[in-house]
Amino acid sequence: MKIRQWANVALLAASLLCGGCKGFWDAPPNGGGGGGGTTASSGEFYVANTAASQIAGFYINAGTITALPGSPYAMAAAPISLTIAPNNSFLYASTINGIYLYTIAANGQLSLANNGNPISSDQAVSMQVSANNSWLIDAESGVPQLFAIPINPSTGMAASSVEQFVNLPAANLQQLALSPDNLHVIAAMGTGGTAVIPFTPGNANPFGAVTTIPVLNTAGSALSVAVDPQDRVFYVGETAATAGSNTGGLRAFNLSTLAELTNSPFASAGLAPYSILPVTLSGASYVYVANRQVSDSATGVISGFSLSASGTTYSLTALASTFTAGAHTVELAEDNTGNFLFAVNYDGSPDLTGYTFSTTNAGYLTTAISAATGTDPVQASSIAALH
Repeated sequence: MKIRQWANVALLAASLLCGGCKGFWDAPPNGGGGGGGTTASSGEFYVANTAASQIAGFYINAGTITALPGSPYAMAAAPISLTIAPNNSFLYASTINGIYLYTIAANGQLSLANNGNPISSDQAVSMQVSANNSWLIDAESGVPQLFAIPINPSTGMAASSVEQFVNLPAANLQQLALSPDNLHVIAAMGTGGTAVIPFTPGNANPFGAVTTIPVLNTAGSALSVAVDPQDRVFYVGETAATAGSNTGGLRAFNLSTLAELTNSPFASAGLAPYSILPVTLSGASYVYVANRQVSDSATGVISGFSLSASGTTYSLTALASTFTAGAHTVELAEDNTGNFLFAVNYDGSPDLTGYTFSTTNAGYLTTAISAATGTDPVQASSIAALH
């Protein structure tokens, strides 16, 4: 039987204090790896504006951020999280009313599907679609289970009313990640640590047995997870994991053995590592960590690390610089053209920051776009970009 604890629109809002917000379309500042501004273009991406109950869709055209046709898209309830299917045909938006399905047109415009009704009543704080576009995996805060909704790859609709699930040892679900090879689900469970679950898309119930990795310190909380694009390493962002005034940490594990990498955890340069984004740049591997805030300030910061491999032995090296973001940074996304890394900031200043990758300092970020995603305050809470 499915266990449910209703509530929690305030889930995200209660955990993030609202701070200062700026006006619409702020001018791009300099920052990050030097320089500022850009003439690059991007693919389509979408931002959940929680306070405004809308999804805002954009693309960057030769350095100018441009709204997609029909954007912003009004919603019947406040959004919590967004995800896009790997086939780029469907966007799923979790709200306090459940999960809604949108089709994505060739020009990026969204259209609400299923006659405007949710395809599931789940209030997902985190979601991801399997690589074969046949499962929507979701996590709800306060529910000690992960769910897998069977979906039709051609329509995006739920293929069955029967959701599959796996029981977890903790209920404080924060985020999930599905490995690119479709074989593992990783879930951050707050103070309950991190769950690693085998995943077999061809099975009637795709979930396997749960392995739990405890938090490093009893005062800590696992907030974020991500998997290396080559399925070698998975990452966990934890609070109270390192020494100093900014105690957030990035833990790194071998995906095959679940062994923690030497010298892990790595200082994330902030208090709360809310989002982790591994990327590949010119054949080299990097991972970026968005910290919601730094000590004594609501300002977010992004730290970066390079990943190197010697056979099956992996190591991380911190970049020599961190990169400033807005107030209460909550999520990162990579543009499908490879030109941009995006960050959304729950309390603005600005709502959206777009970074390009430095051509002179490998892995460094240069602030190129700075914008509001609506009439502030919008409380940008999630971002999803085309694959």
